[in-house]
Amino acid sequence: MTKALDGILVVSIEQAVAAPYAASRLADAGARVIKIERPDGDFARGYDRAARNQSAYFVWLNRGKESIALDFKAPDDQALLHRLISDADVFIQNLAPGAAARAGFGSSDLRREFPRLITCDISGYGDSGPYRDMRAYDLLVQAESGLCEVTGTPDGPGRVGVSVCDIACGMASHAAILEALYHRERTGQGRAINASLFAGMADWMTVPYLQEVYGGKAPERAGLHHPSIAPYGAYKSGDGKEVVIAIQNQREWRRLCDDVLQKPGLADHSDFHENVARVANRPALDREVDAVFATLTRDEIVARLLDAKIAHGAVNNVADFAAHPQLQKVEVETPEGTVVMIAPPARINDTDPQLGPVPALDEHGASIRAEFAA
Repeated sequence: MTKALDGILVVSIEQAVAAPYAASRLADAGARVIKIERPDGDFARGYDRAARNQSAYFVWLNRGKESIALDFKAPDDQALLHRLISDADVFIQNLAPGAAARAGFGSSDLRREFPRLITCDISGYGDSGPYRDMRAYDLLVQAESGLCEVTGTPDGPGRVGVSVCDIACGMASHAAILEALYHRERTGQGRAINASLFAGMADWMTVPYLQEVYGGKAPERAGLHHPSIAPYGAYKSGDGKEVVIAIQNQREWRRLCDDVLQKPGLADHSDFHENVARVANRPALDREVDAVFATLTRDEIVARLLDAKIAHGAVNNVADFAAHPQLQKVEVETPEGTVVMIAPPARINDTDPQLGPVPALDEHGASIRAEFAA
């Protein structure tokens, strides 16, 4: 089956999460992605042994790629990498700041030599500013960007439980590369893309930023409650289970009061009659909801919510999520056997995605060296 990026060659000097994420999505779409690894491999290969004795991160982010191990200090390997890039449509790298340029593969030099080449440099903090040369990893950027301060409970900040800064950067890089490919189709010219973990998360932090700068107050940590909307959060039922409810407008608020809580006068109470008042008086509001939910099982609460057409959800653990009836999965081959993985989120023409295998370290080294021999 023909895919959208068939015929596109991507050369990616990559490790960890952000760059591998962007390159893996290009591979999913049919691009040929040659992953350049150091002789000891992408260090993400050693993160854990969860997926058939392989790193869960590596299996997730490196499907459909070819792997070759190169020593950038060896003249023959430098020359081979230069030949690879000369044939490439896209060059991605997320080495330590300045490392690619020191090895002779700086993006500005490459684009002068190959005007059609699209380059994507991924870093922690970008290519300018006082943090330019700082090494950065996901948790560090979660903390620096203020994300930890708006995450967690009133008792203290928390880390988002997945590598959200890396993923945000990878998503932005992928989108920018696709834009650049379309731009090149129209103009014949490549583009220089610079993306960073900090900039990716900064974009996602726009609402807290605007609330702080223009409203004078950043959102407070609210745990499993929305900082700006109420009631919107998790409440415990009489049988000890939790259910999340989400009220988005006054019509839903009135239905919640009348049909779920069965307290008709509550909707017009001066402390709760509009969302701003409900947020300001959240503790009292929560007591009203808790008093009713404590007398009901979660199934009884859910039945009332369904009848009232109130949005709701369960507070699942990862095991619950893994067995979720809406979860779509796909099989991916790895060096250690088949792994059942979560399918890509965008379904194309209602067909099951066909994802390529995960490579062993330097699995394609010999064939790539032969193909791109001098």
